[in-house]
Amino acid sequence: MNIIPAIDLLNNQCVRLTQGDFNQVKIYSNQPEEVAYMFQMMGAKQLHIIDLDGANTDDPINMISIRNIIKRISIPVQVGGGIRTLERAQMLLELGVQRIIIGTAAIENLNLLQTLISLYGNRIVVSIDAHHGIVKTRGWKISTGIKSIDLVKTLESIGVQSIVYTDISKDGMLEGPNLDMYQVLKQQTKIGIIASGGITTIEDLKSLQAIHLEGAIVGKAYYEGKIDLKEAIRCLQDESSPV
Repeated sequence: MNIIPAIDLLNNQCVRLTQGDFNQVKIYSNQPEEVAYMFQMMGAKQLHIIDLDGANTDDPINMISIRNIIKRISIPVQVGGGIRTLERAQMLLELGVQRIIIGTAAIENLNLLQTLISLYGNRIVVSIDAHHGIVKTRGWKISTGIKSIDLVKTLESIGVQSIVYTDISKDGMLEGPNLDMYQVLKQQTKIGIIASGGITTIEDLKSLQAIHLEGAIVGKAYYEGKIDLKEAIRCLQDESSPV
């Protein structure tokens, strides 16, 4: 299982929100490309970037930082946030982003999602944000009434190969991930699952690895000193190594 460190970009700064609230912003760095390079040096094999301005206002202001990050590091980058058109998706992929993450548009514009899958296959990842198993969109503001397990099955049927699943109630709270939901998703689908939200300790990561997930995103826990990323990567490698 990949441990995937996260960089959330707001006005070209590396920040974290609490439960997606733009009124609860903490700035960690104004040089996100150096944060990305540090993650690579710690052993990360992949990087997760969310363009918060893109998600909130469609403003492409953070393209500057995304471009700088891609130039600075050699590991693959996946980017999400505000990708609601074919043009925005193509812009990011042409910039050198390995995979793009489609959120709201995957639910509101299924034709776009199918077009992207037909063009780019496994370079398209869908982000599902759910609260008590019900999918939310538009930055967690709108409840769709759709059960997350039903959505995952639909996505799998149209060719989506990987999802990022965020339990909103856990995100930014440093209370541990929703292991039960990940087990249900793993049991009922064959889609690749990247866990997000609440991951706080190396033990949390070990528990997710035991479910055989594709990856786990580490954000606030790293920035707040709860997880030593280098040590976490080493521990999980040791756990997965044959005896």
